[in-house]
Amino acid sequence: MFDFVIKNGIIVDGSGKKSFIADLGIKNDKISKIGNLKKAAAKETIDAEGKCVAPGFVDILDHSDSFWTIFKIPRLDSKITQGITTIISGNCGSSLAPLVSKEAIKSIHKWAEIGNVYVNWQTVEEFLSEVQKNKLGLNFATLIGHETLRRGLLGDEVRKITFKEIEIMNNMLKKGLAEGAFGMSTGLVFSHAKLASFEEIKILTNTLSKENALYASHIRGEVEDLLPSVNETLQIGRETGVSIEISHLKAIGKSYWPDMEKALEMIKIASDEDISIEFDIYPYTSTGSVLYLLLPDWVTSGGRNKMIARLKDFDLRKKIIEEMKQLNYNYQDLIVSICPYNRSVVGKRIGDIAANQNISCEEAIIELLIAANGQVIVFNKVLSEENIELALKDSLCTVASADAAYNMEYIRTGEIVHPRCFGAFPRVLGRYVNKKKILKLEEAVYKMSGKPARKVGLKKRGLLKDNYFADVIIFDPKNIADKANFQNPYQYSKGLDYVFVNGKMVIREGKHTGELAGRVLRKGD
Repeated sequence: MFDFVIKNGIIVDGSGKKSFIADLGIKNDKISKIGNLKKAAAKETIDAEGKCVAPGFVDILDHSDSFWTIFKIPRLDSKITQGITTIISGNCGSSLAPLVSKEAIKSIHKWAEIGNVYVNWQTVEEFLSEVQKNKLGLNFATLIGHETLRRGLLGDEVRKITFKEIEIMNNMLKKGLAEGAFGMSTGLVFSHAKLASFEEIKILTNTLSKENALYASHIRGEVEDLLPSVNETLQIGRETGVSIEISHLKAIGKSYWPDMEKALEMIKIASDEDISIEFDIYPYTSTGSVLYLLLPDWVTSGGRNKMIARLKDFDLRKKIIEEMKQLNYNYQDLIVSICPYNRSVVGKRIGDIAANQNISCEEAIIELLIAANGQVIVFNKVLSEENIELALKDSLCTVASADAAYNMEYIRTGEIVHPRCFGAFPRVLGRYVNKKKILKLEEAVYKMSGKPARKVGLKKRGLLKDNYFADVIIFDPKNIADKANFQNPYQYSKGLDYVFVNGKMVIREGKHTGELAGRVLRKGD
């Protein structure tokens, strides 16, 4: 007897192949059979006529660890209600393990308030065990953050690293991979990683290549330096053979939008050379960015403490403001998303904040960063809709949220999160499959399930297949859509009827059952 039989569904199996009508049986934590199960006995039968039955989505770029919501909101509601059943964390150079010193946890300070964070682990194995003990609403896997390794070793020092220190980092990486991490990520745009040399990254990615592990890179630049940054990443692939995922690939600023097409062409050429290179995007024209990245590079050099000291120095402030003005950047339309210690500015434009204080936008940015000790996140509408469509159609593209999971109650914090937290995956289906017809349904589901599962190296997940884990979703293909927006992001998507995680029903008729059926996934398991 099956635990569940899903009858008459449109099977979109996650491989990209054409969909078909069939039944699907779930027993224990696995998909037991796909075929004609009309006469099969089951504890519960669900009629999915007219609905799509698909593998649960895999979010290859999740930040629920660095925003600490895996502990604050273990159901991870805004992800599971998108049909996401597995998240890959430890992205953009920051992870929650290994923590070889107290400074290592500071790598997430750009996103989360860490003053009240309680940590009772050091190693990757201890961290994964703690996550499993606390239980999550969906499956969790992690990468190792390069900046976390670096800060664990160097503390608050920002300097070139010695060869001996790189070897120590490399040994830390090897140990973390052996304990279950699926790879390593970099955030080469952030202050503590900017000085990382090509050779440093090459040594670490050589290890990843030997271990058949993933290298996910938030590349050095996405504005005027987008193409050189992509080229550096491709060269890493050429010299090491490592499997590469470029995180949230984008060209920021109208002047640089044409570079996106050039970047995609560079990546395609490299892929044709048998370099294992792919990329992911989120389907929105506004970024959710760390505000201090808009400062001149020299201001952030040396880390947060030195940055704040420079911002407070009135002589240096004049120079900073002048250089910011020379960039001719549209600071006034930035919208504050997160600003600890000054929640009154959340949701407001930098231009309005500046006008209310009778100061320039540049001065307002400096004052905000000082008040929040550098931890300010802003929305910035600087991406091209045409580039999103261009990327989505690319065979090397994967869909990701590039953000953390939340719930409806989080609105009480006064923060305004990016709508991608609640709607990224249904937005692709509703906007780019149904309305714009940029993708076929099967292509879109593949880019959100089978493709990222294969890239990460997940075993028996990402496809609807006999004996695969029963991470299964049922949705209405005509009505699935995102509802979250920048004015009110705290809205769950519509059209998703059922979600199963490891054979357990987590969403029933659009409502959460309270089941915490997620598992910690370890490389090699």
